[in-house]
Amino acid sequence: QVQLVESGGGLVQTGGSLSLSCQASGSTNRVITMAWYRQAPGKLRDWVASINMVGATDYADSVKGRFTISRDGAKNVLYLQMNNLKPDDTAVYLCHALTHDLPTMRNYWGQGTQVTVSS
Repeated sequence: QVQLVESGGGLVQTGGSLSLSCQASGSTNRVITMAWYRQAPGKLRDWVASINMVGATDYADSVKGRFTISRDGAKNVLYLQMNNLKPDDTAVYLCHALTHDLPTMRNYWGQGTQVTVSS
């Protein structure tokens, strides 16, 4: 199993920046990809960005050019640097890990951290 704990959320004004962290523990050697998702009140959970274990990244169009996902493999920490934040970025941000557990794969989620962007 993998445990994920997010931190770094908070309140920021439009145009500001925040950095989120996700500490992974447990069977981290089984992780294939890690990602950030977000969920605003009354809306579905949306994918934000992902990174695989060789460092390849991908971003949702809505955050491309403003957010940067990265990871520290030695410390098992996932990061999300968020710049030029907008009110539409307000949501609970959740860390996700996809692991291999042959013959299947497993999804793990953190508890989430609140990001609020004021206009």
